Amino acid sequence: MDFDYIFKIVVIGDSGVGKSNLISRHTQDKFRQDSKATIGVEFGTKSLTLDDGTVITAQIWDTAGQERFRAITTAYYRGAYGAMLVYDITKGSSFQNMPKWLSEVKKHSDRNDIVTMMVGNKCDLRHLRAVQEKDATQFAKDANLPFMETSALENKNVAAAFDMMLKEIYERNVKNRATKLNNASHTNNSVPIHSGTSSTAP
Repeated sequence: MDFDYIFKIVVIGDSGVGKSNLISRHTQDKFRQDSKATIGVEFGTKSLTLDDGTVITAQIWDTAGQERFRAITTAYYRGAYGAMLVYDITKGSSFQNMPKWLSEVKKHSDRNDIVTMMVGNKCDLRHLRAVQEKDATQFAKDANLPFMETSALENKNVAAAFDMMLKEIYERNVKNRATKLNNASHTNNSVPIHSGTSSTAP
């Protein structure tokens, strides 16, 4: 479909936290019970239409979480406007590794203003919870990250998480910039506003 802007988003986190199912649920409304570990990188797309009619598309990259694939996936941070850090609420170690993944984003991103969000997946497994929501909320607050718990299985908060990120990317990179340019053009009439398609190919 036609779109006004396209933004690359990388979904990162330990292997087995449900990154692939989050993406397939959001982009295809599918959940795979027998999902296998991602090797290398796959991606899907999903568009969002804003109230003003602007259509923005997320190009969502699914990166392998295994340590042995790290050298492959680091190149795919390039050109990313957003990074979704995912942990499994039933695996404490995946939450404990959030600082490591946050550091990865800061180290490899080529954008200083990359939008980063933390997601606690598999909240349908409440009886197996190992990471308390209040602890995750506090970590997100300290790290200045938006945070949401999701369930790809139950399709809970999946679209909400991706839409929140996409809207923030749009606000930060398009709307706010256009406002600044508009103000500048009114001041000196020398800065034109250009609205076009953003390219995010790595």
